[in-house]
Order: sequence, then structure tokens, then C-alpha cells
Amino acid sequence: MTDYGRPLSFGVSLDPSAGAWAQTRRLARRAEDSGLDHLAVQDHPYQPGHLDAWTLITHLSAATDRISFLTGVADLQLRPPVMLAKAAASLSVLTGGRIQLGVGGGGIPDAIASMGGPARRGQDMVAFTEESLGLLRTALAGDVVRLHSPYHSVDGYRAGPVPPKPVELWLGAQKPRMLAVTGRLADGWIAPLNIYVPPQEVPSRQRIIDGAAADAGRDPSTLRRVYNVIGVIGEHGDGPGLVGDARRWVDTLTEWAVDLGFDTFVFWPATDPERQLARFAGEVVPAVRERVDAIRSGR
Repeated sequence: MTDYGRPLSFGVSLDPSAGAWAQTRRLARRAEDSGLDHLAVQDHPYQPGHLDAWTLITHLSAATDRISFLTGVADLQLRPPVMLAKAAASLSVLTGGRIQLGVGGGGIPDAIASMGGPARRGQDMVAFTEESLGLLRTALAGDVVRLHSPYHSVDGYRAGPVPPKPVELWLGAQKPRMLAVTGRLADGWIAPLNIYVPPQEVPSRQRIIDGAAADAGRDPSTLRRVYNVIGVIGEHGDGPGLVGDARRWVDTLTEWAVDLGFDTFVFWPATDPERQLARFAGEVVPAVRERVDAIRSGR
């Protein structure tokens, strides 16, 4: 078993489509009213139909009061890390600390290049991401940022403002080198959708993260583990990913928490987002919390 014992949290992924913004805003409010913890917004700015992730998060933060936001994940090749830290710190100040940063090295190089980005691949992308995490952390702490390398040139930026709460850095990763960077430097791992990294492939990835964390002198249990879960809740549902009634969802997410080590689940409704959110928040989330608490207390 790979239960790291961290408190559970739950969120929903919001559709950034320009044509769906009104429904997305309703969904954000309902997620907050339903007691969910996170609203996640994907960052694919090269998609012509998508709103900019930071602009959408900023808009939604003004329409909510409690729930936190995360980028799932911000493309570091299109969002320079020092400027991204400035944006995250600023919004954290304006929202009372309701911002976390999910970041990634940039998984679609040709699309990045179409916007003028450098489209790094392979080891170049990994090294760039590793440096970017260091720059983000330094800037978010309000320190002086200075680095000259093949990937970055930052000459003494005096960072600020300092967020009222720590902005955690959760790295989206699925291949060994990026998973190792997660273990060494990130505050958490954002796993891709369950259709891209299915449950049976998770343990080997967790071991890479844990090994890299231990080698760096870090306690692996301090890292958050986030699973993006697409599917349909319903007895007669049809769609990709996890499909079944609420009981199946409760059984499955409980297993993924206590056996696979995930502490955070971000739901991607494959159909009818408002009704699916209501079932997730009302039927699945409380039951998973109760089951996991019972399992942990019974050990």
C-alpha cells in the first residue's frame, strides 16, 4: 500500500472554451457552494477556442470567495517563470491565498512554436523545467532572482509581493526524468488523466518520485499527489475513463487513495458538467472521505 496519509482534497476541471464561459462560471460557483477544494483550469493558449487560463482564473476568483485555483498545468515555455511567479503572487494577494501553481515543461512543442515559443524537447525541456522551478520558488519567496544559463537570463530581479500563503509548485509529469525532477524539487505531482496514465501504471511512477525525493533528502510523504480523473457518474453512463454508478466511484477513488497514494482528485466530467458535479460533490466526495478515514483509523 502507498497511502502517504495526507488529507484528501477534491476539485473539478473547468472548461476554458470561450463559448462556454457562462456555464463555466456557474460551475465554479456551484463547486464552491458544494464544498469542493479546487478549481483547475488547463493551459493550452494555442487553442483558438480557449480563453487564456490566467485571465479566466482571475475572472472566476472575483466570482468566488473560498475555493482555491490551480493551473492544470501552466506551460512554462510560454509563461516565463519569473513573470508567472509575479502573476501567481499578485493573484494570491488579491484572493487571500487561493492560488496554487500546477506547471509543466510544455508537452506539445509544435503548438508552442506556433506561438513563438522555443519548443524544447527531451533533455533540454527537462533541464529548462528544473531551472524554472528554482526561479519560481525564489521569486515566490520575494528574494532577489539571478540566473544566467542557456535557458534563462535573469539579472537581479527583486521579487514581490510575497503571497499571504505559500504558493505550492505541483509539476505535471509522466516520464522518468520529469518524475525525478518532481521528487527533487516540486511540492507535488500532477498525474495526467487516468486515460493517459492508467492506475496500473501509477505505482512505478510513484516509486521514481519517492526515490528521487529520498535521494534529495526529502520526505516523500510531504509531496501532494494529484490525479486527473475523467469519467461519467451514472448507472447507465457512457464515456471515457471511469464510468459507473456512485458506489463504483467511491470504491475506485478510495482504492486509488489508499493503494496508489493519491490525496487529491480533480474530476473532469465527460458529460453534463453541472449534473455530474452535483453527483460528484454530493454522493462521491463525502463517501470517499468517510471510507478513507475509516481505513486509516482501523490500521
